[in-house]
Amino acid sequence: MESWRKNPAVFWILASPGTFWLIAFFLLPLALIWLMSFGEKTSITAYEVTGTLSNYLRSFSPVYLQILWKSIWISAVATVICLVIAYPIAFGIVFAPARWKPLLLLLVILPFWINLLIRTYALIAVFRTRGYLNFTLEWLWSGAKWLLTPIGLGGFFNERFVPYEMLYNNGAVIAGLVYVFVPFMVLPLYATIDRLDRSYLEASLDLGASQSTTFFRVTVPMTMPGIISGIILVFIPCLGSFLTPDLLGGTNATMIGNIIERQFKAANDWPFGAALSFLLMYATFGALALRALFAKRSRGVDI
Repeated sequence: MESWRKNPAVFWILASPGTFWLIAFFLLPLALIWLMSFGEKTSITAYEVTGTLSNYLRSFSPVYLQILWKSIWISAVATVICLVIAYPIAFGIVFAPARWKPLLLLLVILPFWINLLIRTYALIAVFRTRGYLNFTLEWLWSGAKWLLTPIGLGGFFNERFVPYEMLYNNGAVIAGLVYVFVPFMVLPLYATIDRLDRSYLEASLDLGASQSTTFFRVTVPMTMPGIISGIILVFIPCLGSFLTPDLLGGTNATMIGNIIERQFKAANDWPFGAALSFLLMYATFGALALRALFAKRSRGVDI
């Protein structure tokens, strides 16, 4: 820090481009959207900032609260599934041989190299009625029928396989969110577990604790900061997601992100869309504040 104080010109030369970019393309647009949330729509394409709170009050109407609650529980289920999947993956990468760690981490971040739209359409090809998953189930159904018919159990099967409807429901949306956000859970968990003092685990086992007891009473509490960070990184983007619910859920799985997207496009009600957006922003700030508070009180390994 003292070196920067001795050479302030160098500091400002290096900091100015990033600061300008942050202010011009993040803070100013965010401030404009925040001001817009206190406005009123005056025509099809115009609005006026009047300081009204009607947009925020409208957000608490029953229909939007129902959609918000649905978005919360879908995001919560997807976050829990991501945690259950990501924890053993992160644990396995940490304890893998050193030569394999870069490759395993590469496999985790590899989906980031592919556009989200393409990945979502790939899931449609998997889940649709004549998709890969139904093809696999039909192959297993045909094989089971061929094996069981000679012994008189063929009556348990229909004449033909009936494909399952896996798209355009809440389950498809949850599966899509898990597919998209698992890497966001793996990376903070990996960072925390990698810095874990393994002597605590060895001491617990040496003192007679079982593997499960050591995991739940030593490992999990010490990696709780990484768990909380992963939950925030997954839950908040899931809550605001609109592409995955739109393509995989259709009209049967509308989330709050879809409502916000429609306000800025089809409904052309930007003030109300801005108010809904900032409600999610306030929730994000609250989650980050809770995470910081928890990190101060936690005895685990912070990241």
